Amino acid sequence: MGSSWISVLLVLASAATFFSLATPIDTIDQAASISGNQTLVSSGGVFQLGFFSPGDGADGDRKYLGIWYAKVPEPTIVWVANRQSPVLNSPGVLKLSPDGRLVIVDSRNATVWSSAEPTTSITTLASARLFDDGNFVLSSDGSRSPGSVAWQSFDYPTDTLLPGMKLGVDNKAGITRNITSWSSPTDPSPGPYTFKLVTGGLPQFFLFRGPTTRIYTSGPWNGEMLTGVPYLKSQDFGFTVVSSPDETYYTYSIRNASLLSRFMVDGTSGQLKRFVWSSGAWSNFWYYPSEPCDGYAKCGAFGYCDSSLSQLCSCLPGFVPRSPEQWSLRDTSGGCIDGGGGGGDGFWVVNQMKLPDATNATVYAGMTLEQCRVVCLNNCSCRAYAAANVHGAVSSGCVIWGVDLLDMRQYSISVQDVYIRLAQSDIDALKAAEGKTTVIAIVCTMSAVLLVAAICCYFCRNKLRRKLQGKMAPSAASGSNGLPTSRVKKQRPDVNWCADKDVDLPLIDLQDILVATENFAEENKLGEGGFGPVYLGKLECGQKVAVKRMSQRSVQGVEEFTNEVKLIAKLQHRNLVRLLGCCIDDDERLLMYEYMDNQSLDTFIFDEGKRRLLGWQKRFEIILGIARGLLYLHEDSRFRIIHRDMKASNVLLDKAMIPKISDFGIARMFGGDQTTAYTLKVIGTYGYMSPEYAMDGLFSMKSDVYSLGVIVLEIVTGKKNRGFYDPELDLNLLGYAYMLWKEGRSVELVDDVMDGGFNNSEVLRCIQVALLCVDVQPRNRPTMSSVFMMLSSENATVPVPNEPGVNNGKNTSDTESSSYGFTTNSETITEEDTTR
Repeated sequence: MGSSWISVLLVLASAATFFSLATPIDTIDQAASISGNQTLVSSGGVFQLGFFSPGDGADGDRKYLGIWYAKVPEPTIVWVANRQSPVLNSPGVLKLSPDGRLVIVDSRNATVWSSAEPTTSITTLASARLFDDGNFVLSSDGSRSPGSVAWQSFDYPTDTLLPGMKLGVDNKAGITRNITSWSSPTDPSPGPYTFKLVTGGLPQFFLFRGPTTRIYTSGPWNGEMLTGVPYLKSQDFGFTVVSSPDETYYTYSIRNASLLSRFMVDGTSGQLKRFVWSSGAWSNFWYYPSEPCDGYAKCGAFGYCDSSLSQLCSCLPGFVPRSPEQWSLRDTSGGCIDGGGGGGDGFWVVNQMKLPDATNATVYAGMTLEQCRVVCLNNCSCRAYAAANVHGAVSSGCVIWGVDLLDMRQYSISVQDVYIRLAQSDIDALKAAEGKTTVIAIVCTMSAVLLVAAICCYFCRNKLRRKLQGKMAPSAASGSNGLPTSRVKKQRPDVNWCADKDVDLPLIDLQDILVATENFAEENKLGEGGFGPVYLGKLECGQKVAVKRMSQRSVQGVEEFTNEVKLIAKLQHRNLVRLLGCCIDDDERLLMYEYMDNQSLDTFIFDEGKRRLLGWQKRFEIILGIARGLLYLHEDSRFRIIHRDMKASNVLLDKAMIPKISDFGIARMFGGDQTTAYTLKVIGTYGYMSPEYAMDGLFSMKSDVYSLGVIVLEIVTGKKNRGFYDPELDLNLLGYAYMLWKEGRSVELVDDVMDGGFNNSEVLRCIQVALLCVDVQPRNRPTMSSVFMMLSSENATVPVPNEPGVNNGKNTSDTESSSYGFTTNSETITEEDTTR
């Protein structure tokens, strides 16, 4: 009878414990535990701790103790306690041991995992609590006050870094904090990729594959920035790097308390990724490595990488390729050597570079730069020096490299002065070359912007002027100079915003344009579209230009004209068309561009005869060039630009068939961390417009990515998206491409005129990347940095695409072919604007 009562009491006690835990709590003490489906939930309901199983079937028997977001529908695990020791004999139990450690035991009461020895004395008040920042803290007295924390999960990260966590080394506590990927999506055991601090020299964080292979680095910390990510600034995020004798670490914070964010190592892609929870899904905010130049030491010793160049690698000033033969084959791993044979008694400064790998450099905290220079000159092994700490215009300390300079990269912005040691003969040669380059640059720039050309041929000969006057003589409305009286007016001061400090674009006189285009002669007309006609112009000195003239009936207006000038005048990239000048004269509004000899891309890929001239290698180079131009607009220019009308006719081809993106009339500039915007003025081209933009007026960088996906498929197939339709399968080009991809027959998409003369792996990669770009969900589309990396790298992991999003638009006929930003082989649409 007595034993029966004891059994009943035990059952009741167990039930009481269970029901007390069924109510959300965030703490366990020495009298409580959790097991099975019981969990702890942080007080604000942000995080949840409990046992989970990452796999199905037989793998479902493995149980792990983890922390995940409580309100995110799909379990997102951010920390795992026993990642190397799963519970195989369920259920597992988490409890506090008598000696003050957190332990996990299985059904046989065998210890599966235990926390490290407490760092402070444990009392009967000891408890472990889950906080809203995701930290699971064991304290001696139930608080989080200094001196009471005996152990915390933040000191032992797994694959994820949460806001407030530290990544680095605590010398005083003897703790090293790294993040290491899962082995697979269903196996949280340590995988092949680890992101960690490498001590020595300047603080620097590396992504490793395996124990020793470095595949990416943040670049050295210079007191102001991690020089490998100089654009790492955000309105929502702040980050800090602390370096002291006691500890060195990186941490980040979120200014918007309601924002959920995580920074992790992805074991599938081998990338560092920052995610933000937005609109019911995780959005990939950024990731590294994202392009070829992110690869560690890609250009070898004394080489640097520049993603804006087709030949990514170059040698530092004064250096030459170690093996020119290998470099000609694009094998740059051998790096460069000193062109002067080594040593040197002078220095050459570069300031738009990622600092070289500084883990083996020597830091002198109390030394000035001048003292550093002297030390470097007196040390025959010294190769370069720089300031160790930079704070605006003030710098302190210095760092000296006595080893090969590795992992440098060219940026479009100044980062920090690095003084490279060279022989004086090399320095003299560089100065001479720099002087010549400056002269050439001035001449070329003046020629390019047409000022010199316009002045040189400013009607010095009256023959052409008289010819023009003769043509216009019959006009009764002509002035004494033969020009229409309405056009004799000079540009008014109130419309001379072309010379505004924010534009800095040359003004061109209307008379110059009239002569160059022979009064907009019909035979000089290159095409026409929403803005108006575009004309070929020829200066007396022989230079050809393209003149875009806004029509009175233009569907675009002064706003678009102003927008195009102000945007493109600020942009400089080899894959963007160059605006040379503008003209506003009464009712005339004109833009003058560099002339593109091969017109627009659509005139090649959609022409039965011309597209035979485009072999696969040239098509692939065009694809990469367009992607590089869009990447510049989205991520590398001074402003984040959304084009909004990417299409084949807005890609121009120069003499060398280098693609250049044109027509920025409806482009938008995003400020700060703005990623999306709405409009009721939907302007674009059916067949290229993303579904969310066409239907809801929502546009973003992902809208341009969608358009690029369409263009890539058109280049590969030689077929127009709007002109392709399979009535039997009821599919357009995007749907047809996806069907063939699923069936493993993507190669059937390739343009027949290439007759098998193409690189199979490149073609398949382009098709798969294009299908990723045209995903119906914007959040699933890759960023341009990812697109460029996947297209240009044979070793990049390309995810599996989903079914494409299709916006069929209206069933209308095509408009005429043109260039310089005019509609071609598709329909441009406009809807009335209402501010939203």
